[in-house]
Amino acid sequence: MSDKSSVIFGNSMPDKVVRQAEKSKASYIKKFGDDSQKHYSLGFVDIPDLDFIGAKNIVFSEKSQKFDEKALIVGNIRMGYGHYRISIAMASAARALGYTPYWLDLASFDATGSKMIRAQNDLYSLASRISQKSRLFNSLVWEPMNCEGFRKISYNAKDQKNSELLVPVFENIDKNIPYIATHVWPSQGAVHAGMKHVVNAIPDNWPMGLHLSEGAVHAVQTPFAYLGYKTFNGFDKKPLKGMSEDELKMVGHFIDHELVVNLEHDNEMRKKRALENRPLRFLLTVGGAGAGFDQFLEIVRHLLPYVKKNKAAMLINFGDHKNVYDKMLSVLGKMETINYFDRYSELKELKKKLETEDVSGVYCICNENIFQAVYATNLLMPVSDVLVTKPSELAYYPVPKIFMKHIGGHEVYGAIRGREAGDSTWECPDSASMSFMLDKILCDREILAHICDQITENKKMGMYDGAYGCVKLAVKDL
Repeated sequence: MSDKSSVIFGNSMPDKVVRQAEKSKASYIKKFGDDSQKHYSLGFVDIPDLDFIGAKNIVFSEKSQKFDEKALIVGNIRMGYGHYRISIAMASAARALGYTPYWLDLASFDATGSKMIRAQNDLYSLASRISQKSRLFNSLVWEPMNCEGFRKISYNAKDQKNSELLVPVFENIDKNIPYIATHVWPSQGAVHAGMKHVVNAIPDNWPMGLHLSEGAVHAVQTPFAYLGYKTFNGFDKKPLKGMSEDELKMVGHFIDHELVVNLEHDNEMRKKRALENRPLRFLLTVGGAGAGFDQFLEIVRHLLPYVKKNKAAMLINFGDHKNVYDKMLSVLGKMETINYFDRYSELKELKKKLETEDVSGVYCICNENIFQAVYATNLLMPVSDVLVTKPSELAYYPVPKIFMKHIGGHEVYGAIRGREAGDSTWECPDSASMSFMLDKILCDREILAHICDQITENKKMGMYDGAYGCVKLAVKDL
């Protein structure tokens, strides 16, 4: 296992940075134990909720099982829903291209490296919640950290050292199996473990040292991200060596095969509903950390009169956070909702209904199962007219979007990408701007029709083929 903390892409790190990285790794070993000599056997269990792509979940087992000859591993962690959603896209593309996808959630194991990930994720979630309650903390700490702090190349040194703790999980994995990581830690861990065909799928449009995983091929979604990583612009006060062409590829947006394959038809149906003045379907996504909750409430309030007039329907995915649904009702008071709580089969039936019938009303979706919680949004995107979301991983999906206020400075550039691609509105950071945009979409239906046409044109250019591109990179030299 070679050291990747002292020199990063040919750029030497200060001794102080290297010492801090080593200290961080040592502190996690002290807290969670040293499992570097343990031998973890790996087995597989089916993921019924992703049966359409045949994904198998990798788990600890008494005896190691053999991977399929055409195996492709998707390395991920749960940090919100974003990295899980991108992982589903990669698994979907792998299946479409003839490979068997395996799901490796490195935060899910009883191992030192997994505990390290969970501890860091807890800190990130806590800070995110505080940022929504304290404007001072958000402006002085959280926004700068997410935009400039994580951008520095020196930030990568600590992550690289900590990710060495993930190596034991990989011991019984054939190092020639193609591997796509949808978060930098699973990528770094795989490289440290000696995996030979690693693709690091970078989720954001804002280039940051945080996302560097030397030894992997870095796949980005946009030209802006490509240039940022090619030059490492702003990663340090002094000029740096950037990436070579072999280390960096622009592949397009990371989208599921199921969402790409019928995209033209979905857009024609959206245009038909819009131009025939039928009820428009607004798909809202809600996070569990409370981020953006106040603006979410204002959106619901604003759309309710349109729902009552049969001009709109709301499809609200609360994920696995029923407490947020309860909080909504406690604030807005009693409202008629059609609930799909842990009834995934009925949600699938709703999708079929939406393919052929007009609907109105407020449909609330909540599932304790994490795969169902994440995929409910994907399931409903093709039959929705407008997705209302913060500009995180969903900023790149091929559905007309209205952006809520960003959470963390890096998300600003997701909104910029959507606006420039023409498949989204600009970011609406407050109630006035959001209400204005909702009214415009509902009253001037030509706007929605125009966005649909732009999405279709984007598909022709291959903008949404990034997941296929990652798979092709991972299997290129096999």
